[in-house]
Amino acid sequence: MNLRGIVAVSGRPGLFKLVGQNKGGYVLESLDAQKVKIVANITTTKLASLEDITVYGEDDDLKLLDVFANMVAAKGNVPDTKADANVLKTFFLEVAPGHDQEKVYTSDMKKIISWYHLLKDLPLFSEEAPAAAAEGEAVKPEEKVEKKPKSTPKPANAKATTKTTAPAKKANMTSKKGV
Repeated sequence: MNLRGIVAVSGRPGLFKLVGQNKGGYVLESLDAQKVKIVANITTTKLASLEDITVYGEDDDLKLLDVFANMVAAKGNVPDTKADANVLKTFFLEVAPGHDQEKVYTSDMKKIISWYHLLKDLPLFSEEAPAAAAEGEAVKPEEKVEKKPKSTPKPANAKATTKTTAPAKKANMTSKKGV
């Protein structure tokens, strides 16, 4: 499962794909059908990567990736976000066993389920994460390629030139007291 570059933005519904970054902020593209591009201000907007999000657990926190993997396994049984709170709680007990029932609210469950419904049609669940793919493939010693530094030949008649500059003048800093 590859959720790299998929972020949740504070104050905005839905999920976004991180496209790039410029001086003003992060360039994001919505994952819904509208594909709206926005620039989220770096200083005021909080982004949360789906790879880093966890769900409160009784013993240890549960990774959102694991919850999504359990949801994929229960494909036909994923309820709608408008379902009854008791239905959402029983479903969440199945896909996130060991979550803290006091700290994980129904609104959190609805948000995670809505994220799943946005992502389920995308090929993200069938892709491997880049870090897992890199760890799984070992580079064989005979396949390593040594890079030799490129050297540019200097013409025989070229003279070495050096540029000398005069030292910068120091500013005369005097302070006047009692002015």
